[in-house]
Amino acid sequence: MLRSRRFRLTLILFVGLLLWGLSFVIPSAQAQTPRLQGQSASAAAMGNAFVAQADDPSALHYNPAGMTQLHGFQTLFGTSLIGGTTQFTSPTGAQAIGDRNGSLAWPPPGHVYLVANLKDLGFSALGDFSAGIGFNNPFGSLSRYPNNGPFNSALTFTTLPLLDIKPTLAYKLNEQLSFGLGADIYTFSGLFGEGHLEQKSIWPGGLGIPAGSLVELNGSDTTAGFNVSFLYTPYRNSDGKPLVNIGMVYRSQATLHLTGNLLANGNLVAGTAATFVLPQVFSGGIAVWPVRTQNREWKLEFDVDYVGWKSNRTLDIRLTNGAVLPFPQNWQSGYTAMIGTEYRWLQLPSLPDWDIALRGGYMNQQTQIPDRTFNPGVPSANAHIPSVGIGLACHPNGSFLGLIRCGDLGIGPLKPKLFAIDLAYQAAIYEVRTITGNQNPTVNGRYDTLIHAGSLSLRFNY
Repeated sequence: MLRSRRFRLTLILFVGLLLWGLSFVIPSAQAQTPRLQGQSASAAAMGNAFVAQADDPSALHYNPAGMTQLHGFQTLFGTSLIGGTTQFTSPTGAQAIGDRNGSLAWPPPGHVYLVANLKDLGFSALGDFSAGIGFNNPFGSLSRYPNNGPFNSALTFTTLPLLDIKPTLAYKLNEQLSFGLGADIYTFSGLFGEGHLEQKSIWPGGLGIPAGSLVELNGSDTTAGFNVSFLYTPYRNSDGKPLVNIGMVYRSQATLHLTGNLLANGNLVAGTAATFVLPQVFSGGIAVWPVRTQNREWKLEFDVDYVGWKSNRTLDIRLTNGAVLPFPQNWQSGYTAMIGTEYRWLQLPSLPDWDIALRGGYMNQQTQIPDRTFNPGVPSANAHIPSVGIGLACHPNGSFLGLIRCGDLGIGPLKPKLFAIDLAYQAAIYEVRTITGNQNPTVNGRYDTLIHAGSLSLRFNY
């Protein structure tokens, strides 16, 4: 009786925190376009409210301490297809439409996670450790505008194809508390576009470069940061499954010392050097399961991120000929609120050996870019991001497409105990943003942006 009462009090507290968080964040909700939130289809479908649930291999990204909830060896592979447009209208009525370098950003951002519970694999002498490695694209942008557009002196193309390599460890102290520790190795790879940060524009004149030239600035580097996390489970049901989880993650700042080239019409003008600072991020979340039985599960989760974009003060380009191209940034830190839910059916008589999960969520963010340094390549504006998705999990005796047993989907002797397909759709619905007082007056005007993202993840549990 006391346990049930305490759980009800926790649920009431969760709802109170949810309402408080919404009232705090929504009035100034704006979007941080350079940070790609969706790093698995299951989490993306729940508005990326996954810090406290963290119960599939994407925990390696969302909350590494949650890796201790996984058993055996588990893998997850996926990608996101991102499309949409930004329509610009200047104060004089001139217009331009930007896209993601086509109908869809290509190559698309992806995610890969490999996680092993070392105790389950026979390394019990090491204690309750889990280890994993992940690969994803946590920061990025890709925008293209016409070369004859009204602000072509500011931008015609930009891309940031950054890869994060994530070796990670987690330790389960007891049934209530787990910790995670990992590295974030940021680098640029030719697997994703040109393999460097790149921005193109039409040159207005100066430095001996003819006016009207197509100018490209690029640069790349490799750097590292770290992350620490914990997961606290105060309540479990009689089967030992969590009824309440509380998670927190800290991701450190990291600095890229970019080196590259300044090109004019494809010809080398000078070498370049610049400094780009990736922000520190604090994430916290609480998840509750009002229903968690052998047949059904229902989760509610509320998460908040704090992203320290104020570290990005300038991106001045230093040329090897001694000149400096000023690019002040003066970005601002902000919050992201995430709400997500999942309803899962287990052991359905009509679909034996399959589990089905329906998911939904909502994200709300704050802008990091002031009007004065706004760049059309990062169309940050007020945004509301609803999401939906489905998860289909097949046990070994289930049939995949009526053609093959799910337990036979492996390679050689490596046969999965579970095969899952997760699908998600997110729509970033931006409110109109009107820019005034920009350092490049051609950027001033109205921006209307709508971005779509569809995600797919495949999961194998061994």
